[in-house]
Amino acid sequence: MMKQELLRVETDERGVCTLTLNAPARHNALDGEMVNLLLQRLQAIAKDETIRVLVLTGQGDTFSSGADLHWMRAMGLEEEETNRQEARQLAALMHVLNRLPKPTIARINGSAYGGAIGLVVCCDIAIATVSAEFAFKEIQLGLAPAIIAPYVVAAIGPRQARRFLLNGETIYGMLAFQMGLVHQVEDREELDGAVEAQVSRLLKAGPLALVECKRLLSRLEPGGESLREYTAELLARLRSSPEGQEGMAAFLEKRLPRWRD
Repeated sequence: MMKQELLRVETDERGVCTLTLNAPARHNALDGEMVNLLLQRLQAIAKDETIRVLVLTGQGDTFSSGADLHWMRAMGLEEEETNRQEARQLAALMHVLNRLPKPTIARINGSAYGGAIGLVVCCDIAIATVSAEFAFKEIQLGLAPAIIAPYVVAAIGPRQARRFLLNGETIYGMLAFQMGLVHQVEDREELDGAVEAQVSRLLKAGPLALVECKRLLSRLEPGGESLREYTAELLARLRSSPEGQEGMAAFLEKRLPRWRD
């Protein structure tokens, strides 16, 4: 698959840019290439004064299955600095999306797992199909949702985060709405209309006021570069650990992990 096909970019005459994760054969999983493409595109959008609203979605029936485990496992076997740098790129992606000076809408066309939930909660508005499922499966793979945890906690609160990040259970659409993971759930045929309604509201606002409001919200958030570095280092360390390697191998080989005693 060519690079430009992995991420489809469409901008209409109103300045509404839609980014579509376009790897449906692998459930729009995030690997190093997809992460870098997303990061580069978001950095360009941040500087593009013609773009007023960003919509992020996935191609097919899945929003994104999260980090590609083949990539994650391979990175865990790389030299330490290479492993860390890849983790930093993922951390940078979430940071740039979260701080993008344009309003962002996650159009969640299907289920989202692991790192993909980070994309959801880093968007300003999240609208999902009622049938969408969400889960933090990292813990079952000998990993932790390190990069996305600060953003998830900001979205759903520390109490809910303790339960769902530690046990990896599935969060169904209506529960995701009730706990604040998404703002709205709709039947699939109503999803586009719901997204368009939010886009229309945002386009009625003053462009400069939107930018300044986003900056205001960013200043109110806790954390910073030291936290991002910590989460990147933690991800790199866990995916290179024997437990992380075993957990990912077990999943890919469709067997139970053999955890060390």
